[in-house]
Amino acid sequence: MMNNQVITLSSLLLLLAGCSPSAELTAGVSLSDYKGSASISQGPAKTIEANLFECANGRSRVAGIGEITDSDGRVWTVPAQNHFRTATKAVDLYESCAKVTPRSMANVDQASLPVTVIDADGEEITGYIFADNYFELYINGQLIGVDSVPFTPFNSSVVKFKVNKPYTIAVKVIDWEENLGLGTEYNRGKKYYPGDGGFIASFSDGVVTSSDWQAQTYYIAPIYDLTCLTEVDGKRLSDTCTLLGTNNGENAFAAHWQTPSEWMDKGFDSTSWPQATEYSEEQVGVDNKRSYMNFIEKFSGAGAKFIWSTNLVLDNEVLLRYEVK
Repeated sequence: MMNNQVITLSSLLLLLAGCSPSAELTAGVSLSDYKGSASISQGPAKTIEANLFECANGRSRVAGIGEITDSDGRVWTVPAQNHFRTATKAVDLYESCAKVTPRSMANVDQASLPVTVIDADGEEITGYIFADNYFELYINGQLIGVDSVPFTPFNSSVVKFKVNKPYTIAVKVIDWEENLGLGTEYNRGKKYYPGDGGFIASFSDGVVTSSDWQAQTYYIAPIYDLTCLTEVDGKRLSDTCTLLGTNNGENAFAAHWQTPSEWMDKGFDSTSWPQATEYSEEQVGVDNKRSYMNFIEKFSGAGAKFIWSTNLVLDNEVLLRYEVK
């Protein structure tokens, strides 16, 4: 999904100067100029899996998996390591490829939903989830379910689990990419256009997504000037990096951070992680998505906010956490 409303200072300067964005957006900064904690790769990844998903009833964007080697010889999976092939899929609330297209919650059979038992004597909780593009949901470190569609068309999901309070929600969210290792897709006449993300959820025990959650970034792309990356108080910032599309993005940089092995566990120390950033429905662009609008009372209607890290467009792998008291 594209973000129409956010334009960085660097993008405005290009436009005011009368420069052609496609001519300007080429990686021209030396790798030695980068001073941050990320590992840096440049150029496209090698495709290791061509496509994870075929839409049985319609069209979907290709959701491939790639590997790319950084400047130190370390190999990274892009857009991120995931469990799409092996994990239980969350039940579709709305998924056009599977012809699951209810017009409202009144048409959803919630009584027959499978329940994942974490605590046998726990409270039974229902969760409603919309992710752009893909999510993996953990409760107390146990994988509850993953998104049934990695890229598009946009779908929504519903889950049930039994757990005692306090408990920990952890979510991996991925903004997928067509150009593996480059964080871009074909859009608006540009071969390399950065897409945007977004995640919203509400739970029957009153928990909703908001800036009270934590969000840490682990993959940023595309980057054409490494000096636009900064790190402040645990935040991995790219707010001055351009968001423009280009036809010359094959040499873009990408920033990678190693995902902690126990990031989803209840006892994981995430005190250094920044708070999530809230985004409006307009910024995420859901007003034409039936998978969201048909059930809006379970999302923004329940008080939930769209959340992500500090950059909705360039941050492609983000980990979320929330402690339920």
